[in-house]
Amino acid sequence: MAILYAVDQGVAVITLNRPEVMNSIDPETREELSLLWRRIAQDDQVRCVVLTGAGDRAFCTGSDLKKTMPPKESVAQMTFGSAESAHLLSGMDIDQPIICAINGYAMGGGLELALACDIRVAADTAQFALSEVRIGSIPGAGGTQNLPRLVGMSDAMLMLLTGDRVDALEALRLGLVSRVVPAAELLNCALSIAQRIAQNAPLSVRAIKKVVKNGLQMPLERAIQHEAYVFGLLRDTEDRIEGRRAFQEKRPPVYKGR
Repeated sequence: MAILYAVDQGVAVITLNRPEVMNSIDPETREELSLLWRRIAQDDQVRCVVLTGAGDRAFCTGSDLKKTMPPKESVAQMTFGSAESAHLLSGMDIDQPIICAINGYAMGGGLELALACDIRVAADTAQFALSEVRIGSIPGAGGTQNLPRLVGMSDAMLMLLTGDRVDALEALRLGLVSRVVPAAELLNCALSIAQRIAQNAPLSVRAIKKVVKNGLQMPLERAIQHEAYVFGLLRDTEDRIEGRRAFQEKRPPVYKGR
């Protein structure tokens, strides 16, 4: 199977399972991944997602160029036609937080996949690059937009214009990842973060993700107003009351997502 999927205690784990080709993504895998994101979006039992790759060499090296042919449709058909474009990140805009556990090479579309996640943790063996400029192209799945927003203009331009690789420690310095751990500890690190998120009030978790992402597209004053509006929506939820009762009674809260 090109993708492995499992759910345990509110945490879903997606594993890109093509280690023999550096977990690169062929059209079938891309379609399967897109459908899986849509399935997760409709599953209230999934409170957080961990995305990783099989093996110890690569998280993902982008498209499998041996199996990915140019599309038959014209650019106009893909942009304005009735069929939805099955791009790399299709369906990935879900409400649940996504943690990317980067267990090796994250190159090209693989790095763009990681950039679309909410939290990134990396093995100390990981390496990162958007090297499309070296083959006469550009990152086409959000790389030119997401990278500067994460690491700043100068460092992003340095990576994008040279196509150079950065190692895990440099990625940590840049703010590209939040943690660097020994490779053997990577999945446990990601699962530990995911489990802590999954224990929190699910409506609050989803609201925070939306407010943060929406707010980044707004002027600060409007973003703060948006935050206040969402705070008001959550004020009278059962989970918010449960959280206060649990604190008063010195017990773990039991959240129900309502």
